[in-house]
Amino acid sequence: MRLITLTTDFGTRDWFVGTMKGVALGIQPRATIVDITHEIASGDVRGGAFALTASYCLFPKDTVHVAVVDPGVGSERRAIAAQTRDYFFVGPDNGVLSFALAREKIKSIHQLTNDEFFLKPVSRTFHGRDIFAPVAAHLSRGVAIHKFGARLKGFVRLKWPRLRLLDGKVEGEIVHVDHFGNLITNIDGKSLRVFADKPCEVFAKRKRLCPIAPFYGAVPIGRPLGILGSAGFLEIAVNGASAAEKFSLRLGDQVGVRPRVKSR
Repeated sequence: MRLITLTTDFGTRDWFVGTMKGVALGIQPRATIVDITHEIASGDVRGGAFALTASYCLFPKDTVHVAVVDPGVGSERRAIAAQTRDYFFVGPDNGVLSFALAREKIKSIHQLTNDEFFLKPVSRTFHGRDIFAPVAAHLSRGVAIHKFGARLKGFVRLKWPRLRLLDGKVEGEIVHVDHFGNLITNIDGKSLRVFADKPCEVFAKRKRLCPIAPFYGAVPIGRPLGILGSAGFLEIAVNGASAAEKFSLRLGDQVGVRPRVKSR
């Protein structure tokens, strides 16, 4: 096990990410460290959880995934490591791991309390460097997860918004806005199968926004569309522009899909 991924809200301007890598490589010099993203909005635990769940399963079996979006660092919130059937996850117990863990078959979860595996002294402001990076490196070396601390029965779970199927419509909400201004919803491909091959459209606030199309270039430049994105969720996009700016929609706003209404 030599592959470690990092997902944080640290950005790349400062030395934070680099020092995490330095600590991990000092313990496991043969590790390959992959940056998923360090551009999560500061303190946006939900955004970090979504980025991790959209990407973790594309990595080889036994990858160690580290996610640090940790506004509660230094408080009584727990630090945890989880082993699932295919992966390891390391991070604060604030929900940042919960979307990914909800998709996995969990073998065990342990609280990180054995400071034998920490960088010392442990800062109260940088557990990414002092706890999570070294623990990930030791896991990558093959240290058994139970050696890091006591087994836990549960973990903090963020609430994933529920889909609603009502009157022939599927309704959900916006869960992420990406770099391009695409509005990613919690409406997945499976839920869209209820419409079979019927032409469909996306709506919000009782107004039609756009048709669903198979790819971005299926509509002219500047025109909006709904599309099943690479993460497996419906996105509201604009060909060559930002849907977030065009529609003034944001995280948590309600959206839905319905069969296309023919204009008279």
